[in-house]
Amino acid sequence: MNFKKAFCFKLSALSFQKAFCFLLLALCSFSCSFNPSLQGKGEAAIQGTWQQDSLANSKQLVNYALYGFRFSCDSVFIRMENFSKVNYGADTCMRNGHWFEYARATYTQSHDTLRINGYYCNADYTLKVTAGCFNTGPYAESFKISPKGDSVLQLQPLSGTLPFKLKLIKRTSCVPKPL
Repeated sequence: MNFKKAFCFKLSALSFQKAFCFLLLALCSFSCSFNPSLQGKGEAAIQGTWQQDSLANSKQLVNYALYGFRFSCDSVFIRMENFSKVNYGADTCMRNGHWFEYARATYTQSHDTLRINGYYCNADYTLKVTAGCFNTGPYAESFKISPKGDSVLQLQPLSGTLPFKLKLIKRTSCVPKPL
């Protein structure tokens, strides 16, 4: 009699373990996925280097930035040339009201919205240290994107009010790189 109880208990414990393993495997197969081995292709229409030449009424603005974007597959490198008539910090950072900031990121485009998520970095793509000048850490921005011909894009920052135009400097095509 005791042998039957012990056998039944071991059998039910074994069944419980199998059921638990099956449930765990099922949950992982639905919620887990492997990272891709190659970067995404991005949007073919915006691949290349784009530069903002000027900003309307910039002489009347206290602060503004001129942007440069380099789209490569699903990645983007952003150069921000900042101008300010007000000194907000140490002059070693502001350099008499003219300085550069950079961001590296990935982007997605859905209809007319371009979403960019990444990090502020140095000009050589290395991450910016938190003790450095100005912006560090995450860079997240969304733009309304409007093509104005084959070589001009208009971007309207969703967090700002001033739209700006980017001119195509160099067209490239995506060659996905291994991650």
